[in-house]
Amino acid sequence: MRYLAILFLLLVALLAVVCGHQLTPEEAGELAVEYPALNSPPPAEPVKEARFLESVLIDGVPHVMQRPDFCGEACAAMFLRKLGRDVDQDYVFDRSGVDPLKARGVVTRELVAALKRIGFDVGDPWNEIQEPRQIEHAFAALHRDLQRGVPSIVCMYYSGAPGATEHFRLVLGYDAATDEVLYHEPAEPDGAYRRMGRQLFLETWPLRYDTPLAIRIPLDPVALEDGRRSTTLTDADYAQHLRALKPKIPSGFNVVVEKPFVVIGNENKKRVKRHASGTVRWATRLLKQDYFTEDPDEIIDIWLFGGGPSYRKYAEELFGEKPSTPYGYYSDADNALVMNIATGGGTLVHEIVHPFVDANFPSCPPWFNEGLGSLYERCTERDGKIWGVTNWRIVGLKQAIRKGQLPSFEELMAQDTYGFYERDPGSNYGQSRYLCQYLQDNGLLRTYYHAFLKNRHTDPTGYETLKQVLGREDMDAFQDEWEKWALTLRTGPLT
Repeated sequence: MRYLAILFLLLVALLAVVCGHQLTPEEAGELAVEYPALNSPPPAEPVKEARFLESVLIDGVPHVMQRPDFCGEACAAMFLRKLGRDVDQDYVFDRSGVDPLKARGVVTRELVAALKRIGFDVGDPWNEIQEPRQIEHAFAALHRDLQRGVPSIVCMYYSGAPGATEHFRLVLGYDAATDEVLYHEPAEPDGAYRRMGRQLFLETWPLRYDTPLAIRIPLDPVALEDGRRSTTLTDADYAQHLRALKPKIPSGFNVVVEKPFVVIGNENKKRVKRHASGTVRWATRLLKQDYFTEDPDEIIDIWLFGGGPSYRKYAEELFGEKPSTPYGYYSDADNALVMNIATGGGTLVHEIVHPFVDANFPSCPPWFNEGLGSLYERCTERDGKIWGVTNWRIVGLKQAIRKGQLPSFEELMAQDTYGFYERDPGSNYGQSRYLCQYLQDNGLLRTYYHAFLKNRHTDPTGYETLKQVLGREDMDAFQDEWEKWALTLRTGPLT
């Protein structure tokens, strides 16, 4: 019987050559199955070949377009949404616990850790592939999970091209009629239910390490937590921000995440950390304690340069502008504070105030925005609160008082942006700052801020609120008293 089978196959092959038709691997495989005597010995563990696999599809899975390098996170978010969870790819990244300073998305072990915390049974994702039959075993296992409604995240090469990068995709089905794998492609906007020939899939799935690995993470929900997408900035946002910022950071600079800021400095790591914790964190904590409930909507970079030469050099190289002040400034175009930290941290605290004012009091008039900011150009901590101390601006203010050049408070507070900044007689900052210091020294500043914020629609300049908080109607008389108070001030130690 065996010889008859061999003779029959030789005859079929001869006819195929005569007719100009070469047997395809599939056709040859079918003949081999019909005549098992011609097969090589069967494997120890039987494998269900693709031609015996049934079509299967997990439908209704929404597609999520990944953020840069967040392909694994996006894949997980897709199936979580299918399961009714209102989460996004940032939530998946945040559950991984990856330090955003790494400035990248999760790798396999980190994704596995996140998925376990979320409540998936992911089995053993790492499958060694030492012989061709093992990849068929791995695919058969993937198919069995699909049949029970469990998709898989696979880590594979993006394509079959040389040098292709590793990439996560979400496998959702198999079409037996066309021998194609169905998957969601997170890297492209129209990536839902893409198709890939099974052969190409099997060729690009194993990663070429010392021992090739087929990485597959089945998403079997066993005890899903009740996660929610965040409405504020999270570690995922900082990772994305740092990933985009990284090419801009010169070699040798050190970076510290001090939420809601990213601090970048050209001093040694210890000093940059000290500025971040000792100035940025300290000021942020105390300002939020007294005034602000909301963080800025965007991540703000704080660039700290250790001296005048590097401050001027990098301001021009990184931001394309020559500083107009030796201390520091805010670059609106770059959403960054650019500081010569060698001059001290006062200007830094001043500039930190502004993004918080923008986030919490967007209609704040310039006099109060600059008055509050400049109050803390020289500051300390008293009884657990941030406290502004008399600084260099008092000299110019005294000169303006003695010359009778100050506008009334009503006039000062009514100035728009152009009037305050462009038509400043040289006293607007000082007058605003020391009005705020007067309120502070009399225990009224915090009360005034919150009352002004509440009344901002009916009292956009804050003048009527000032009268209420002071308990004064005769504001000319108050200004005379305030000027006499200001003339007594002296700069002194931070006590």
